[in-house]
Amino acid sequence: MPAISQQRMQDRYDAILQAAKSAFSEKGYEATSIADIARIALISDGLVYRYFRNKRELLYEVLKKFYERILLDLETQVFKHDLFPARLEALIRRHLQVFVSDTDLCRLFISEVRTASDYEGSPIQELNRLYTSVLIRIVKDAVRTGEVTSDVNPKLLRDVIFGAIEHLAWRHVNGKGQLRVTQTARDLTIMLTSGICGAR
Repeated sequence: MPAISQQRMQDRYDAILQAAKSAFSEKGYEATSIADIARIALISDGLVYRYFRNKRELLYEVLKKFYERILLDLETQVFKHDLFPARLEALIRRHLQVFVSDTDLCRLFISEVRTASDYEGSPIQELNRLYTSVLIRIVKDAVRTGEVTSDVNPKLLRDVIFGAIEHLAWRHVNGKGQLRVTQTARDLTIMLTSGICGAR
């Protein structure tokens, strides 16, 4: 048999990942089978296993691609600003945009992935920590510059902000409301900075 080119292997890998993303988004992780993914990718079940060991590895790779993309966006959008309020607003706005642009994956993560028994200590949890660590970084930077008071707990603030965004986005994720991304980001930033920013 002729050898498969590296490009052909990459194309198959990408097609399987895209099929997995579609299947997980539409049916949920638990309800999706390898056969479902293979059918969408127009390949055999066995060929999926030549590229991925199991369904969990596929989920991880789908989420890894997702996080890599939004992390790059986040770094670009947040750190083009110098001052803390602008950085915070950019971060909140981008996170809200994720719920709008990747609604199905966000629903999957909240309702199935994060609640799974093997989430704690998993590579997927580490991806999420890497993402939320951007906020911790900008808070620590702002403490150093005196924009934020030194008694602010960065991890607690992280939990407050991401928890608030998730709560605000949940109706949208479930198809019961629309997110006003720009206005919500502005309102939440003003609310937070008025309480944590030091006097100028």
